[in-house]
Amino acid sequence: MRAVIRGLHSPDIYDLKNYRPSTPDRFGFLLQILIGPENGPGDESFDVFVCTPRWILEEHSGEDVIVGRHMLIVFKYDYERLENFLRGKVAEVAGETWMDLGQRLARIGHWEFEDYAPARD
Repeated sequence: MRAVIRGLHSPDIYDLKNYRPSTPDRFGFLLQILIGPENGPGDESFDVFVCTPRWILEEHSGEDVIVGRHMLIVFKYDYERLENFLRGKVAEVAGETWMDLGQRLARIGHWEFEDYAPARD
């Protein structure tokens, strides 16, 4: 089984394709990657924080320790390059079931169902 990106969305940026940061080497925003099974309907959200090294330096003190999980660090904003990178990463992932795929894709972005457990009666 394989997965595909069905769309990219950000609650922080209205138009990702035409976004131009006011400071090209200093920005950070949440990116939701909507991914679904290649041969079936539906999608689920995998979230990453896209930022530049300068944003990290200016948002954190020299005393901070930062965990970089679910972060994409870029040096400038290039929508096409970002989309192509993510499509390539998603295309590399395969699994027997959607759960297998979701767990592997969660290495790229925080899966909305990561650590999900059904309620017990």
